[in-house]
Amino acid sequence: MSREMLTRQIGRSGIEASAIGLGTWAIGGWMWGGTDEAAAIEAITVSLDEGVTLIDTAPAYGKGLAEEIVGKALKGRRDKAVIATKCGLVWHTQKGNHFFDYDGKPVHRYLGRDAIVYEVEQSLKRLGTDYIDLYITHWQDPTTPIAETMAALEDLKSQGKIRAIGASNTSVAEAEAYVAAGQLDALQEEYSMVKRDIEASLLPVCIRSNVAMLSYSSLALGLLSGTVGPDRVFTGDDQRKDNPRFSQANRVKVAELMEEVGPIAEAHAATKAQVVIAWTLSQPGITFSLCGARNAAQAQENAAAGRIRLREHEVATISKAVERHLVGLDA
Repeated sequence: MSREMLTRQIGRSGIEASAIGLGTWAIGGWMWGGTDEAAAIEAITVSLDEGVTLIDTAPAYGKGLAEEIVGKALKGRRDKAVIATKCGLVWHTQKGNHFFDYDGKPVHRYLGRDAIVYEVEQSLKRLGTDYIDLYITHWQDPTTPIAETMAALEDLKSQGKIRAIGASNTSVAEAEAYVAAGQLDALQEEYSMVKRDIEASLLPVCIRSNVAMLSYSSLALGLLSGTVGPDRVFTGDDQRKDNPRFSQANRVKVAELMEEVGPIAEAHAATKAQVVIAWTLSQPGITFSLCGARNAAQAQENAAAGRIRLREHEVATISKAVERHLVGLDA
């Protein structure tokens, strides 16, 4: 295992960040059964200590709570972090497109200039900073032209409030519209051994246009962690209980794959989960892997994945095993 954290550029922005990013959705507590602020702050602190500079958050993660916790954790260490946060899921206005209700109140997808200008100020306040490194449109708004959204974001960039622009949950047409409208530096989408659809859709756009891909869910909610075996029983409100991807048949296939990942993990003195993350980062077009952590131990394990350097033949061995065992996996 290398001592150095792998770092990469965010598109053409000139911003360099750790290839492992800390995802803070769970830290916001929403849909994750609440949050432990002290443990969350420790997870962020340990991530920085371990060389993870990329911190990914969003207002929608606990209606501002995740951003506030990130802000507290980065006090006095802002210069050590590359902060990515988002805009476009709003509850201060009912313009745009109704998306869902949260605590009985409507949340809309809206990316009009007025909302973006309002949202960035709220995020800056919660994060306790005067600039955001990467500002990402969280979900796309069918009621606002992308050119208008991009013009507002470019203005924020010229004012120094944001340093780079990204988009998440986009179609190929939307991604191409962003590229045509200004300097898009990043896309953010789900990607893992069991969810590879962007290889044929968005990754070619990224490679062609020098756009970074911030991938998330590398371990597919733990399915690829090497610790969720065929005999595991999911109970209560565990979101994996009724998820077809976690069927016993799928977990048998994943267990067979993990048998082949095992020797490579041992060779690198790493866990299987760390090797899965390292494999993800070796895929063409995948620039960053955002890994969630709710405590120091999880943060430390994720960070170590950024110090693994898989050899070409090891990547090939894993890829062949993925083809063999995971083709035809239930979605």
